[in-house]
Amino acid sequence: MEPYNVNLWVKSEPFIVGALPIPPPSKFSMYYLRKMATYVRTRADDGCYPKLFWPLWRHIACGKLQLAEDLAWLYFETFDSLVERTSQERLERAEAMSNCTSNEEMEKLKNKMSVDTLQFLLFLYIQQLNKVSLRTSLIGEEWPSPRAKSPSPDLDGKANSQNKNWDDQAHLSFVQTHLSDLLELLLDPEQLTASSHTVHDSLLSPDAVKSLGLLIEGSIDRNRSVDSFFSLAIWQPLRAKSGYSKLSDMFSFNMLHSWLKNTLGLNPFGMSACLKFGKKLAWAQQVEGTTKRAKIACNTHMAPEAHKILIMTQVYKQTVAKSSERLVGAHVKLHRCCDSYVYLLSPLRSVTIDKCRNSTFVLGPVQATVNIHGSDNVKVIAVCHRLTASSSVMCTFHTLTPTRPVILSGNENLTFAPFNTHYPTLEDHMAWTGLATVPNYWNHPMCLGTENSGEKLFHLLAPREFHIFTVPFEMEGDTTEIPGGLPLPYEKALSRQKQKLEMWQKMMKEAGLSNEQKYYFQKLVEKEFHQWLIETGHRQELDNLIPTAASSKQTAG
Repeated sequence: MEPYNVNLWVKSEPFIVGALPIPPPSKFSMYYLRKMATYVRTRADDGCYPKLFWPLWRHIACGKLQLAEDLAWLYFETFDSLVERTSQERLERAEAMSNCTSNEEMEKLKNKMSVDTLQFLLFLYIQQLNKVSLRTSLIGEEWPSPRAKSPSPDLDGKANSQNKNWDDQAHLSFVQTHLSDLLELLLDPEQLTASSHTVHDSLLSPDAVKSLGLLIEGSIDRNRSVDSFFSLAIWQPLRAKSGYSKLSDMFSFNMLHSWLKNTLGLNPFGMSACLKFGKKLAWAQQVEGTTKRAKIACNTHMAPEAHKILIMTQVYKQTVAKSSERLVGAHVKLHRCCDSYVYLLSPLRSVTIDKCRNSTFVLGPVQATVNIHGSDNVKVIAVCHRLTASSSVMCTFHTLTPTRPVILSGNENLTFAPFNTHYPTLEDHMAWTGLATVPNYWNHPMCLGTENSGEKLFHLLAPREFHIFTVPFEMEGDTTEIPGGLPLPYEKALSRQKQKLEMWQKMMKEAGLSNEQKYYFQKLVEKEFHQWLIETGHRQELDNLIPTAASSKQTAG
């Protein structure tokens, strides 16, 4: 019996954050990616390998793969957001971007950006997770020529209602099914063309195996600690299985493939494990007279810091508010929330809002992506790195974001507006996530997979309809205003609202009403205000806050 027990699993983050929830462009098939793998190696001296710089990826994506430049940048920048960086490094990049005074300066900054070439190839391949049919193999075609007519990206089909980005069983199945292709992308092209070799007779370099760390990791101590895939693959007791030869410093393709095929299992920190073994939380009270009970679970008691997950489902006619260490750096999924208000006031890694209706979500800064899918009449208020929306209707987004929001297929009547709230620890949380106030592209959404240019899909909130959102909890901290301020038209609109209120107060003061008249007038105003609270749904929110009013610090803490 072996003295160790190695577990390998597919990481969740590349799929939760990295796989766009849309069918991928047809040019991301294995045929074209194999062509790209060969091409980047032959142009290593030009900035293609082992690091792929933005200008070279733009050349490949636009000239060879026939993608639009905006789409090419979206994939490049999305992969870049997966790279581990300190908050200081993220803030330094944000500062560099904010110092750009022209498009030319911004382009020069982007030209300095690079990604790991082999991992980027794997990243492009896993975009097929949301392909309509994974069994559909694209027959090889000639390497596209820049002179060929540029076809439209395959992004205009129906939105995939079965969103697989959180399905860790789908992640495992995908990698197991396509393991040969994934490994083949990492081979030196000379081995693929050698007539005396088949793919399975080939050898993989240490750099190639290191790149698999994008998708795979493992443990040898019953998941108490997490090890990189490469460190496990070269570990002395496992070399006979992984196929690593210290003499040649290479890995056998066949042995590595066999070891992965036989060892890969379900992620012990993924959604399935969280639902099955996670700690159940009672953050929400059950609404009297209903049979629905909110279900909230997290894995923080068993997961390492970088693997935290929180799942909240079936929150119905409730207000849930939390600022907690459990949330810091967590991937959060909000599922089937209805007629509710949810405040998650901690720095988060990513947030997915799936199949929610008539609800408001106030989020702490989100280091990666806020994904809204299959939702109706929800309001999202967040500072985030990126926001994407798919298959959603009548939703409003108050955001502060350094990237363009992405409108995918199936959306109708979306509203974009400036970020409109603050809470005392907001700026500290922004620093933790590495998010700054500039640049801010909340009002420049990008439409993908849609038949029109976007004018029917979204609009910007009119300044006269803009209002400040107040977070109704007491917390200690230094933030006393909206970070970065407001765009001038919205600032002027608020000023006009304030002037109207002051004029009304002055008019009432000068009206000379008797005490009895003031009493009846006050009752009339209260009646109209009460009716407005009921019609807008704000009465429910206030009623839900009443039980926690005396302990609002604890509620938010």
